[in-house]
Amino acid sequence: MSGFGERDFETAQLRIEQERSAGIGSVLAAMGRTGSDTCDDCGEMIGAARRQAMPSARRCVSCQSTFERA
Repeated sequence: MSGFGERDFETAQLRIEQERSAGIGSVLAAMGRTGSDTCDDCGEMIGAARRQAMPSARRCVSCQSTFERA
């Protein structure tokens, strides 16, 4: 006899779906954020091409690269 019943399985599936929904919500919220004209890290202007490609950008390309390597 297994230690897990159908109710346990359903509870686990519900928890997985809740975590997935929360993750999707976080991504959608981040995508909807308004970016900035100036980099949060160095204060320099964020290029127009970067702002067009990534409207939610908060860092210039250089600072974003440094952030991602860290």
